[in-house]
Amino acid sequence: MSLHQMAVSPPFLLSSRSAYSLNPLLFSKRCRFFLPRSQSRFTFIKRRSFAVAASENGVFTSPELAKSFDFTSEERIYNWWQSQGYFRPKFDRGSDPFVISMPPPNVTGSLHMGHAMFVTLELVVERMLASEGIKRVELGRDEFAKRVWEWKEKYGGTITNQIKRLGASCDWTREHFTLDEQLSRAVIEAFVRLHEKGLIYQGSYMVNWSPKLQTAVSDLEVDYSEEPGTLYYIKYRVAGGSRSDFLTIATTRPETLFGDVAVAVHPQDERYSKYVGQMAIVPMTYGRHVPIISDKYVDKDFGTGVLKISPGHDHNDYLLARKLGLPILNVMNKDGTLNEVAGLYCGLDRFEARKKLWSDLEETDLAVKKEPHTLRVPRSQRGGEVIEPLVSKQWFVTMEPLAEKALRAVEKGELTIMPERFEKIYNHWLSNIKDWCISRQLWWGHRIPVWYIVGKDCEEEYIVARNSEEALMKARDKYGKEVEIYQDPDVLDTWFSSALWPFSTLGWPDVSAEDFKSFYPTTMLETGHDILFFWVARMVMMGIEFTGTVPFSYVYLHGLIRDSQGRKMSKTLGNVIDPIDTIKEFGTDALRFTLALGTAGQDLNLSTERLTANKAFTNKLWNAGKFVLQNLPNQDDVSGWQNIQACEFDTEESLLRLPLPECWVVSKLHMLIHAVTESYNKFFFGDVARETYDFFWGDFADWYIEASKAHLYHSGDDSVALIAQAVLLYVFENILKLLHPFMPFVTEELWQALPYRKEALIISTWPQNSLPRNTNLVKRFENLQAMTRAIRNARAEYSVEPAKRLSASIVASEEVIQYISEEKEVLALLSRLDVDNIHFTDSPPGDAKQSVHLVASEGLEAYLPLADMVDISAEVQRLTKRLSKMETEYEGLKARLTSPKFIEKAPEDIVRGVQEKAAEAEEKINLTKNRLAFLKSTVLVSQ
Repeated sequence: MSLHQMAVSPPFLLSSRSAYSLNPLLFSKRCRFFLPRSQSRFTFIKRRSFAVAASENGVFTSPELAKSFDFTSEERIYNWWQSQGYFRPKFDRGSDPFVISMPPPNVTGSLHMGHAMFVTLELVVERMLASEGIKRVELGRDEFAKRVWEWKEKYGGTITNQIKRLGASCDWTREHFTLDEQLSRAVIEAFVRLHEKGLIYQGSYMVNWSPKLQTAVSDLEVDYSEEPGTLYYIKYRVAGGSRSDFLTIATTRPETLFGDVAVAVHPQDERYSKYVGQMAIVPMTYGRHVPIISDKYVDKDFGTGVLKISPGHDHNDYLLARKLGLPILNVMNKDGTLNEVAGLYCGLDRFEARKKLWSDLEETDLAVKKEPHTLRVPRSQRGGEVIEPLVSKQWFVTMEPLAEKALRAVEKGELTIMPERFEKIYNHWLSNIKDWCISRQLWWGHRIPVWYIVGKDCEEEYIVARNSEEALMKARDKYGKEVEIYQDPDVLDTWFSSALWPFSTLGWPDVSAEDFKSFYPTTMLETGHDILFFWVARMVMMGIEFTGTVPFSYVYLHGLIRDSQGRKMSKTLGNVIDPIDTIKEFGTDALRFTLALGTAGQDLNLSTERLTANKAFTNKLWNAGKFVLQNLPNQDDVSGWQNIQACEFDTEESLLRLPLPECWVVSKLHMLIHAVTESYNKFFFGDVARETYDFFWGDFADWYIEASKAHLYHSGDDSVALIAQAVLLYVFENILKLLHPFMPFVTEELWQALPYRKEALIISTWPQNSLPRNTNLVKRFENLQAMTRAIRNARAEYSVEPAKRLSASIVASEEVIQYISEEKEVLALLSRLDVDNIHFTDSPPGDAKQSVHLVASEGLEAYLPLADMVDISAEVQRLTKRLSKMETEYEGLKARLTSPKFIEKAPEDIVRGVQEKAAEAEEKINLTKNRLAFLKSTVLVSQ
């Protein structure tokens, strides 16, 4: 498994099905470690510089020559990878490849953090034309399509270039566009086959209509938002009744009353039972009558309990009208204006008509009242405008039989959705699926492969064919040689072609295509949880329908990227973050690593603080690389490098021969490799990032690099230095391998700076798993760490100057003393002790009462002479003054808390805050008293 194979491509092809081969593109701060100056008895290895071949070719820069990693080199590194052919898959024909299909990029917009911009190219071009004072219809379809293609050619590569900038190692030779000839052929074939099976039909049904785009949009492309609105109360007079005989109807859209076909009440509502069976007069319609009916569908408690039935403009009314056999009346034009059915209001925009109608109702005494009401408003995801329910002739796919197969795929374990909780959402949607409206009234996209016969009814007489020649041939066979045909002007929903993406990009419907035979079904799909229905479920249904198998075995759903306040990114809020701007400031690696730290399926709040912290992590990695390079032999020191390369760490015996710090760090590395590999196999990418981060910063940088200095600079023992060099190199190069999928650029730069690299990091093998580790020796070093922390804490507590070296008596059992004393130089370096005055004993020293007693762990203690740490008399004076000040402050707090006036009148949170401050002050006073008592007793003992 090479590290290159941990990247994504369109489609992405790998030579192993191992899950840790994924390069996740879409995914605790620690203080920096302090590098103390070496003690005088240690001799520094002379600094060496390397003439690395990769640096000579102008692509890479060594950390020895640059203070920090230069983000501008990222594009140079990426282009080098691509020029070397590293993104092209290489695999054995008999192997099981790992394949990921990336979603088709939006050719119009720019990639931005948070979500894909579902804005059609047509809309963008239409806006451009509008700025020139030109309307789409004025250009005509052919000229408009020409303009769109020109726009696509000019700007279509924006997102592709951004994906490259993010470091995706895709096989760009397999990149496809949804309107490519091959993919277009697949789309037409899919439509024809579904129609032949009776799964595609045409009809006039209620759809979500976008007046601005003048096209139908699917249910999934409509967002509902809670917005302030108005509830209007209107009188409907009862025909033949007195002036007191009327029904009051409450509606949020009075302009739709021109489409009323009935007035309904609940069968058990006694208030209106006497009117059932009579006729009501629709206001402002010159006396048009509609029946008053009863139906359990009516909610007695909403409004007045009387419902106007407008089946042409309400989804629920439409279903009720079809059940009861009521007519359907449409009062709306496709552009959102009212049509001739509205009489005097014809031509008015729907919202303008609402205002004028209410004014007229008030004048005619038919307006009862209006009151504020919270509305659930449907808005188009594409343009944000209010969607209008409208009856329109469209093409639909019957989804139920397709959904049943997709449900079974999850039940049988053929498809795994991660995180697992999304399976319930997937199952619920498919179990309650509605037929899919796939036609769009646009001029850009895959034209619906349906032809109509001139002079015939479009709904009854039409021909489905793969091209115009086939359509004309079919028409002539049925209607004669003189027949004339014309193609349906609509195009298919873009999600229809996207649903075929995993197999259409591999050559389907040509099942003999080499790529289709080799790489289908794919391995996994990685995408945002917000398009589980838009895209994922539809791909599963279409994949099973057309290929007989699920298109992928795993679905990995990542969360959405939100701003630092947890808000969804939008232009309205002004919180959209351009990843390219972020990269320029923080680098690609810091951005990728920040995203990788997220939890699968959960949204991630992206903040400058997180990016800054991971930029610091990049710099930390760079500085660690600089330290490693400065402590390795010169590249032309052949024997030195032969000795280093001869060191092996893959057996238990080789591990036991290492000094304690080296055995500890190698064991911890082997544990990390195992944990990370397991996490990759489970797709726990956030865990991989966190575990690797913690090891590098917490174990390698903070502890081992510091400990290694004692061995590297140990006078007169070259073998110890050699082992330290070999371990530094071994651990660091494996860290680079583990981090490479997340931070590809800085790790490749560092890898190329290391001498004797046989291949690029991107194609190097994944670290071997199940390597030896010695938990007993790990615990021993952890004891040494505990002792170091205890001494460091004591130094901080007594404000000991960093440069001051302390004496120490280490008290422990014979076994513990043996391994701790062997690393006396390491302990001295890490704890800033005087290496010549560290004493090991099995009992407390004679000056124990004049020393600071530390308990590092069970059976391991230390005594630090107090006189080494502070001027006792001066410290007593300082603490006495400090104690007096603290007691004064404490008395003030207690006085406030004993005041009834304060307790009764002050807000609860203020009182609680004072109580917490008093408790904290009391604790500090007790600690200071104890410290003073200890210091005074020490003075007495010394006297």
